[in-house]
Order: sequence, then structure tokens, then C-alpha cells
Amino acid sequence: MDSAVNAEILPSRVKGLSLARQFAIAAAGVLLFGMGAIGFWVSGRIEDAVTHNAAAATALYVDSIIAPLTQELATSSTLGEGARLALNETLSQGVLSKTMFAFKIWKPDGTIVFSNEENIVGKQFAMTEGLEAAKAGKIHAEFDHLVGPENETERQSGIPLLEIYSPIREPWSGDIIAVAEFYEDGHDLRTELTRARVQSWLVVGVVTLAMLALLFGIVARGSRLITSQRAALNEKVETLSKLLDQNRALRRRVDQATHRTADLNERYLRRISAELHDGPAQLLAFASLRLGSIIDGNASSQDSQRVKGALDEAMRDIRNICRGLTLPELEDLPVGEVLKRAIAAHESRTATQVVVECDPDLPNLSQAEKICVYRFVQETLNNAARHAGGVGQRVNAAARDGGIEICVIDKGPGFDPSNAVDGLGLLGLEERIAGLGGSLDIASGPGQGTRLTMRLPGTMMP
Repeated sequence: MDSAVNAEILPSRVKGLSLARQFAIAAAGVLLFGMGAIGFWVSGRIEDAVTHNAAAATALYVDSIIAPLTQELATSSTLGEGARLALNETLSQGVLSKTMFAFKIWKPDGTIVFSNEENIVGKQFAMTEGLEAAKAGKIHAEFDHLVGPENETERQSGIPLLEIYSPIREPWSGDIIAVAEFYEDGHDLRTELTRARVQSWLVVGVVTLAMLALLFGIVARGSRLITSQRAALNEKVETLSKLLDQNRALRRRVDQATHRTADLNERYLRRISAELHDGPAQLLAFASLRLGSIIDGNASSQDSQRVKGALDEAMRDIRNICRGLTLPELEDLPVGEVLKRAIAAHESRTATQVVVECDPDLPNLSQAEKICVYRFVQETLNNAARHAGGVGQRVNAAARDGGIEICVIDKGPGFDPSNAVDGLGLLGLEERIAGLGGSLDIASGPGQGTRLTMRLPGTMMP
């Protein structure tokens, strides 16, 4: 269980480190592994090269000194007494006598025909890798790799030995008639190889550390830049978040102000309606009654009749204006009922017919939105009655994307919206709808009728 806990803690600790330190840990592992692989490969190549060079020098000695003394092996399976004495005398003198530990001459079949170890002469051993290579005409060398029964004496000596196999050829035919095997004291070679390994490891280590330092410097600089940019980005994100919060708060305040403005406007309209009804309308009604009494005593007065007719018409207009300014109580009514009341009031006032198509599941709307719906239907139907004679009046209401879409259509002569001059009512509607986050589309043209579409978003009830 402890190992599992440690395995979970280690990644979290690594993640807490900076990018540069994470890179240093990862790069150190990779570069150290690469350094080890390269170091072993280089030291191995150096050892092979040094061993091969030593073997090449010995092979040259064999070709020049030993080969002429063993040519009788081309026709005989053994060396004569004279050849053996000559070999012993040759090997006991010269440069090799100081470094050579043992010497053997093999027949190609694995039989030892000469050795400074008399007890193994005439014995046949299994073919080794070195013998096979020399039999194929190659020089083979192995350092301190003494295996096999033929190397028993050499292993017991405890001396590091360089084992060299060199082919002996017949001069005029080039055929390999024997294989010479030398065992040289490898103390100096070991010292040289150790020095070469140390130097190669030092070079590889210094280069690896230099690469690691250079890459770490680059990554550290990039890490500092990323850290500073991240801090700046976090600061900007924090600032933007605060601005977004402020914008949302301002939007809520604007929406609330829009609702309050709509409510205040309706209150002002109701107040104006009451003032017109209780003030000028009552005075006009009183004046009309008094004028009627006067006219009854003087029925021939045509001017008086005209004045009374004008007063009655003015009173009717004021009463119509009052009815248009006053809204029914909409707060507790669903949207469908609001539409029906607006359409019913229009049909009663204009004596026209309106076709209604209304979805049964319309969204809930706030008080300001219900007032907007009522005023939209009221104004557009009034325009249809005034300019299109009420022909083809139609109202469609449907739920759209969580909001509501209402279309008012007529089949009148239409108009060009870009050249409309009497657009105060539509302009006010457009501003009212835009204040609630909605939109108004007008599609009309000469002889094409008119289609006005109001869209309000999802409920904005405070």
C-alpha cells in the first residue's frame, strides 16, 4: 500500500515543479541513458581497435618469422625436431619473449602440433571462434577471454592475457596450413584500455553535461517567459471576468430599468386617459348638452347644429383615445388571453374580423412583455384597419426557442417601409420591443400586403 501511495504522490510533486525543472528531470534521465549507451559503445570500439592493432602487429611477426619455420606442415601433420628447436629458440629471443606468455600452433582440424606446454602437444580440441576465424584467413584477437579446456594453464596464471589467432599460409599457394596462437601479457594493454575508457567517458560526460546545461538554459528561459505570460494572461482573464460580471450587472439593471420604464409609461397613459375622460370629455359633454337646449329653442340655427355636431365628434374622439390609452389588467392573464383581449377590443372598435392562430403552449412573459404584446397587436391592427380597410387581418402566435413570435398580417395595398413617413407608431413599437431584447421585422410592398413579426426572447420576469 505504501508503494501505491508513493506512486500517487510522485506525479503530483512532479506536476508542482516548474517547466524547467520538469525538463531537467526528464532530460537528465534521457541524456544519462544516452551517455551510458554511447560510452559503452565508444569504449567497446576503442577496445576492439586497440586489440585489433595489437593483433595486427603480432600477425606481421608471425608472417615474417614464424611462418617460414612451419612450412613443412603443408605436407606433414607434425613438426620435425629441427623446426621445433628453431621455434623455441626464436620465441625465447626478441621482442615477444618479454611479453609472450604462451604459444601454440594448430592444425586446421583443431590439433595442437606445437606449444611451449608440452603436455597438450598432439591433443585435438573443439574448434573455437578464434580458430574458425583464422582458418577462414582472418586475424582474431580476444582480451582476457580464456575459455575452453585448452586455456586451463592460462586461466590459472591470473594474468590478463591478449589471445591472438593468426593464419599461417603456404607462400606459393596462399593456402592456410596452420594457425598460430599467441598469449601476450596484457597488463600494459589493460592500462591503456582503462585510460581510453576513462577519457572516453569523460568526453561523453562533459558533452552530455554541456548539452543538458544548454538545453536547460533554453527551456528555463522559455519557462520564465511562459510563467510571466501566464501571469499576465491570468491577470487579463481576471480583469475580463470582473468586466463580464459588471456587464451582467449592468444588463440586469438595464432590463429592470426597461421594465420600470414600461410600467411608468403605462401609468402615464392611464393618467392621461383619466384626465381626458374626467376633464375635457366632461366639459365637452356639458357644452353639448347646453348647446342642445339652446338649439331646441331655435331649431333654424344651422350654425348651432354644426357646432353641436363638432362637439359630439370631438367627444367621441376623446373617448376613443381614452379607451386606446387604457389597458385591461394583464398581470394575471396568460399571453393567449392578452392576445384575445387586444383582438376583441379591435374588432369591437372597428367592426372588422381578425383570424387568430395561437399555440396552446406559449411561454410565460413579464408584465412589461405582456404590455408590449398588447400594444404591438393593438397598433398593427389599427394600421391594418386604417390603411388596408381591415382586409385579410390575421394574427399568428407561436413559441420559438424559449421565446415568442407574433405575426400580424393584412392583405391591403402594402407600402414601402424605406419610404414610410407616417411611422411614429411603428417606431415607438420598435423601440419598445428592442428595449426588451426583441426584434421587429416588417415585410411589405406595393400590392403585396403587410406582414409585421415581433420576436421576444425567453421570459425576462424580474
